Amino acid sequence: MGSIQHRSAGVWHRTRSWFWGLLIVIVYVWGIFGINFSKIQSSAGAVTKAVLMGIIHPDWHYVYQGNGEDLVSVMLQTLAIAFVGTIISALISIPFAFWAAKRRRHHFSVLSTSGRIVLAVVRTFPEIVLAIMFIKAVGPGAFAGVLALGVHSVGMLGKLFAESIEAIDAGPGESILSVGGNAVNGLVFATLPQVLPAFASYSLYRFEISVRSATILGMVGAGGVGTPLLFAIQTRSWNRVGIILIGIIITVTIIDYLSGWLRKQLG
Repeated sequence: MGSIQHRSAGVWHRTRSWFWGLLIVIVYVWGIFGINFSKIQSSAGAVTKAVLMGIIHPDWHYVYQGNGEDLVSVMLQTLAIAFVGTIISALISIPFAFWAAKRRRHHFSVLSTSGRIVLAVVRTFPEIVLAIMFIKAVGPGAFAGVLALGVHSVGMLGKLFAESIEAIDAGPGESILSVGGNAVNGLVFATLPQVLPAFASYSLYRFEISVRSATILGMVGAGGVGTPLLFAIQTRSWNRVGIILIGIIITVTIIDYLSGWLRKQLG
């Protein structure tokens, strides 16, 4: 009996990769055949070809013109929107994180639960929805984009910061209290030194995401590179679309590399 089970386990071990691979292929084939290709417009092929030709032959004159509306200027504005929005959200997230963090693990707390609910509600609003709302409140431009990214990021960073606070070693704080220190001393000399590296790492990661988001917010009027990209698409200026896409790809790649390197240094 044992040898039969052993042989069955051996057969499964040798064939399971093929089984899962075949299952994935079946799911993909089923999904492709479920697509209604008749809904694709006849101009889709021509538009795709035009975009590719625009990337191959980009409008290099748009890179820098010195008028504040060239690619370099709008990309710098996009980075500024993402950076300022991340800084604002990181600062606001700290008190929210202490509100949402559990003082004792595996124990229900009305205070921390209410904080987590607030952060969850904030996360439910996409950046683009917040951008439209802030455009109505403060007008179109980069300021609306900063507010949209800043508010939305609080939901994510607050949750990550709270988890970092919950994971700290309580020993140093208890030692400070045992020798006569107060809660403020414990916060400054025990809690913050443990959580600040994690806070910085999560903020850098959020900055990466905000750079990508900021490139889209301009399409609704919240500043950044999205505005000229949308205008170029509407006017079928595919060479301009190509150079903007290249600029976005290069910028995002550099930011990802630098942010990853900095997070490794902090870790």
